[in-house]
Amino acid sequence: MNNTFFDLSARAKLRVTGSDRERFLNGQLTNDVRKASNVSAIEACILNARGKLNAYVFVGQEGESFLVDADSELRESLPNRLERYIIADDVRVEDASDRLSIFHVLCPRAPVLPNEFKIRSIIRFAASGYDVWSDAEQRDELLRQLSEKFAFCDNDCTEVFRIEKGIPRWGRELTEEIIPVEANLEEGTIDYEKGCYIGQEVISRMKMSGQTNKRLCGLVSLHDSPLLVGMKLFPAGGTEKDVGWITSACRSERLGKEIALGFVKRGFNPPATRLEAVAPAHRAGSIRVEIVDLPFNSPDAGNLAAGVSRG
Repeated sequence: MNNTFFDLSARAKLRVTGSDRERFLNGQLTNDVRKASNVSAIEACILNARGKLNAYVFVGQEGESFLVDADSELRESLPNRLERYIIADDVRVEDASDRLSIFHVLCPRAPVLPNEFKIRSIIRFAASGYDVWSDAEQRDELLRQLSEKFAFCDNDCTEVFRIEKGIPRWGRELTEEIIPVEANLEEGTIDYEKGCYIGQEVISRMKMSGQTNKRLCGLVSLHDSPLLVGMKLFPAGGTEKDVGWITSACRSERLGKEIALGFVKRGFNPPATRLEAVAPAHRAGSIRVEIVDLPFNSPDAGNLAAGVSRG
């Protein structure tokens, strides 16, 4: 998927300002905000006191402010969540969603664009890429310039690609009942050396134990039957008690397979384990699936996913 770009302009975008902005955000984020800069961004989670997700975000600097972006579903709840903890801090959280646009480019080097577009390196799709920020009124011009140089991956293409890469998405894999480690977000989003943040005790205990109750896994349909979001997972030929559920599913033309992401309980989630996927209220007629490592692999992994277009 090198030399491909994605339109992320629908995401919620917050501008955090004030003299206490760095200290405040470090008390809210699982990652160290001091790693973010004008030319590179970080990924992080925002948790509740039980260590469960309130948001999955990306953070970069812009002058005397931090820019935070998250799934569009969090446009109302995320500012409220942050402002709840502003007590005597000099911090302001401003919703800039309608005033800013974001495109993400997967390419080996930063794209060459006019200076009015802000470019930051960031890993969003399990590979190094670059965010390109612009004012909303410049979005169409930026889209035109990117389309001249890169292939465009639309929403359907993006959904297939992120499932192939095992990237969790808010509202599917990521909800307020999930702990980041369960969704394989530990490596990119958690800094165990930084200071305290809300939910840290739970995350630290989980690291010490080395165990999770469930884990996000890749699933492949063994007989090429389509898989559906919400299907329950059962031990192959086993009991009536489910051991997981499917959160995202698609047909991957690149892989030539029906694939899915889903959470599977501890003891049932090693690679090569076979399970039965069953639609709710339809225990008969199950689909046999096998757990595979993420990301999904293919001998022609360098090819573009289905749906990428030029211009």
